[in-house]
Amino acid sequence: MNQTVFTVEEENLICAFDTTSRAALINSIREAMNDFDEDELEMREIAEGALRKLEAMDDAEFSALILSPAYDGDETEV
Repeated sequence: MNQTVFTVEEENLICAFDTTSRAALINSIREAMNDFDEDELEMREIAEGALRKLEAMDDAEFSALILSPAYDGDETEV
């Protein structure tokens, strides 16, 4: 079993959706991508990267993931 590594952006995106199963998550992200505007190219690229990784893993690997929103340290408090 390979260990899939998601970027901070991918993990944050994943956490915004239904993570009860790999199939549910993939479907949720695909449905959301239909609503992305043309000016949301960066978000589309993040979603596509997450989908590639999710589709490449099996259900056992997905079940082993610890999914929580990540913080990359770049945000500043206001």
